[in-house]
Amino acid sequence: MDRELLERLMVGNDEASVAALAVLRCGGSHVVWDGTMASEPLALIYGRRLRHTHRRGIETKNLACAVELLGQHQQPVRLGQIRAADGSWTFMLFLTEDGGRLIACTGVRRTRV
Repeated sequence: MDRELLERLMVGNDEASVAALAVLRCGGSHVVWDGTMASEPLALIYGRRLRHTHRRGIETKNLACAVELLGQHQQPVRLGQIRAADGSWTFMLFLTEDGGRLIACTGVRRTRV
């Protein structure tokens, strides 16, 4: 998916979508993968990530809301990712099966090792 189309899809007003769009516009890398996944297993996986990040004190954006939206979606989901050029944040994008609409976006602050 090209950068301009992805920018048009990032229309959410939640904290993660706004931050992901800013990262994309500032030269962050992006990918939208081919294929889809069922939304229910994704909701379970990201629910576990939510608990893990809370336990570890890792900063996230919109993760709880993304888990909720994935649980409600009931349709296949296409995945994408935006990474900050400096590696400080990674955003996961959950798109409709055809890639035509953003369902949810979540971000996690990356720690330097």
